[in-house]
Amino acid sequence: MTQTSSHDQASGETKHDIMISKTVFVLLTNLILVNCKDFASLSHLKPKASLGKQEDAAKDLYQRVLGPRAGEFVVKVQSNIGPKEKDTFLINTKEKYVEITGTTGVAAAMGLYYYLTNYCNCQITWGGRQMAIPSPLPKVEGGSVNITTNDKIRFFQNVCTVSYSSVWFKWADWEAYLDWMAMRGINMALAFTGQEAIFQRVYMGLGFTMKDLQDHFGGPAFLAWSRMGNMHGWGGPITQNWIDDQLILQHKILERMRSLGMIPVLPGFAGHVPEATILHYPTANVSRLGDWGHFNKTYCCNYLLDFNDPLFMKIAVRFIKEMENEFGVDHVYSVDTFNEMRPRSNSTEYLALSGRTIYKSLKEADSKAIWLMQGWLFIDGGFWKQPQIKALLTAVPQGEMIILDLYSEIIPIYTQTESYYGQPFIWCMLHDFGGTMELYGALKLINEGPFNGRAFPNSSMVGLGMTPEGIFQNEVVYEFFTENVWRKAPRDISTWISKYVLNRYGKTNKFIDLAWQYLKNSVYNNSDNLKDHDSNAIPDHRPSLSPALHPDVWYNPEDLYVAWDIMTLNLDEFSNSSLFMYDIVDVTRNSLQILSIKYYTDLVYAFGRGDIHAVESHGNQLLGLLSDMDTVLGSDSHFLLGRWIKAATDNAMDMQDNWFLQFNARNQITLWGPRGEIRDYACKQWSGLIKDYYLPRWEIFVNYTLDIMAHNKTYNATELDIMIYEKVEFPFSYRLDQYPTEPQGDSVAIVKSLHKKYRPDTMSEFFQSLQQATEERHRKDKRNWIQRKYGSQIKRAKTQNIGYNPRLHHVVNGRN
Repeated sequence: MTQTSSHDQASGETKHDIMISKTVFVLLTNLILVNCKDFASLSHLKPKASLGKQEDAAKDLYQRVLGPRAGEFVVKVQSNIGPKEKDTFLINTKEKYVEITGTTGVAAAMGLYYYLTNYCNCQITWGGRQMAIPSPLPKVEGGSVNITTNDKIRFFQNVCTVSYSSVWFKWADWEAYLDWMAMRGINMALAFTGQEAIFQRVYMGLGFTMKDLQDHFGGPAFLAWSRMGNMHGWGGPITQNWIDDQLILQHKILERMRSLGMIPVLPGFAGHVPEATILHYPTANVSRLGDWGHFNKTYCCNYLLDFNDPLFMKIAVRFIKEMENEFGVDHVYSVDTFNEMRPRSNSTEYLALSGRTIYKSLKEADSKAIWLMQGWLFIDGGFWKQPQIKALLTAVPQGEMIILDLYSEIIPIYTQTESYYGQPFIWCMLHDFGGTMELYGALKLINEGPFNGRAFPNSSMVGLGMTPEGIFQNEVVYEFFTENVWRKAPRDISTWISKYVLNRYGKTNKFIDLAWQYLKNSVYNNSDNLKDHDSNAIPDHRPSLSPALHPDVWYNPEDLYVAWDIMTLNLDEFSNSSLFMYDIVDVTRNSLQILSIKYYTDLVYAFGRGDIHAVESHGNQLLGLLSDMDTVLGSDSHFLLGRWIKAATDNAMDMQDNWFLQFNARNQITLWGPRGEIRDYACKQWSGLIKDYYLPRWEIFVNYTLDIMAHNKTYNATELDIMIYEKVEFPFSYRLDQYPTEPQGDSVAIVKSLHKKYRPDTMSEFFQSLQQATEERHRKDKRNWIQRKYGSQIKRAKTQNIGYNPRLHHVVNGRN
């Protein structure tokens, strides 16, 4: 175990390199920020609330965050202390108090969190708070600090976040969530709650019935995808009680966002209409979209109004006017007609028409409207080639729409489209899919990426954004990224990690710091552009012998295990920190997840050589590990299935409603559809879910494998899948078991016990090859993709010796 040498290599960069890099970036930063286009068309996007109201909202936030210590702070909101199109905060330390002044309520909240993290060694995250504020309050260097954001816009949320994470939020949850946003400088965020009530009024005013709308809207846990036209009706029928409660909640959300100086992004009409449209408006020109997730005809293939049909404009304008009448508008509307859905034609004229129509509908309803669109659809390079992308984007006057470059850290689209052909875009970190829980991050990429975005030739970048599909995981990544709001150059990541540890636990030592350096160097050091970091995780994947499962491991597992060693050895010293206990349980979970790869692989190889006793032995190891994983997760409040289900059923009005909401909660994180259409996409490694869902699936798998070996039968994947579906997966969505909502057991004792039990098995040579195997699979996948896409061109070029590109040859052969 060579801890020192691995730590020395943790940053992957020398101090000399860092100094040069920082110097270059500091010299270029002002030039870059000046060179970014300034869009006068966006100048009207600003807080609606008066300075006085924003100041009052900031004071209230300080009180919620600081409690009795709030009296030691003076907060002011003054718009003239910094540039007009950016946010600025000033921190002044006086004799007996700290004065924080911001250009908006958000800026004042950001100033508070800057002070808490940089001077008080505190931290406030989704997982908890470490608020050991020193007394007296620390002084800032020179007596004052002046910080201005790099960009006009700091955006947050994904259209899926509202279903994967905040679907069951009540007002207390939203209040804390909005405080978290404000303290990170978020000044623009999706505000999608309650839109079904508005659509209900519009459609019923056009003659539709409640039954028509219940067939159209998804259930509460699936609304994100019915809103985007991906499917309809699944998880429903939605109740009037849910629609009404969400509208009331939206009023509170919007009032708080606006009072803090945020700009809420409201939904617009994208053209997706109920199936009953063909009955109520038989002359309407509609087409059907494709089957998004292999749903059957009951739920798939939504209807899309033709962009030339008069009904399109009527619905679009009425919808925005109805929103305006209900709770006002802020001029930014999110509209995604083709999100993960291919248009019916790749004609540039058709695509330009779609852009012009949506833009026109927004402008007719609101003369100051700005269209916000996800750039995610352009990931589909099979359809969206340069002419198609350009046709859609240039159909809208430049500066009248904003593109979310949704996955900038892995697949930036702005680099392929001449900075979206001049349309303003926001550089976004997506990071998480489905709210899955793998320890994962790409700190190096998000450390440098935003600066690269601003430095891109003729960059039209206007902001930074975070667009995770799910939250409540990998908090270090979000703490790191949000500092990009004001950082003027990339950071020395190792130094930053050391400060993060101090803030998170309120204290540190060289050992805990070392543990986090190992984590930084392993799980948080993905730089190979993995697009699905939770792919084929053994515990929560449906079991299979053939094809065998091959989880992605982009790091040396021993680095993770050394971090586990160190944190376990320091358990007693840090056990009074709730955030440390959260982290050690999470690290234990991920360590066991990686170990499960060995037990599974050993079982597969034992089956291949016909060794039934070894299959039984390795199967028992795997089942025992899953049982132990459930136990350790059950000892911490962050990993309880019971809390997810209770959050859902707390919204119920009666027993029928209780069952309906529980079904939605259970199905989303397991089958995700009537027959597992998107099975395990939103999987969660939670206590209760492992015990009653994942573990039973693997028990069936092990027993089935032993049975076919004992009776000399052939492995039948379909037979196994049907057995698992009928005995575990389908029934689970309909069960009504109650699960603990409070932790069970002593995390300290459980972690120590599991570390002692399993650490010897992690010493196997097997783990030395995991990272290499993942890299080889990705090289092979890349070669196969290029062969499929360019194979005929390469063959023709070789045989005819024309137009042959040696660079393409190198790529095909894995040399580039």
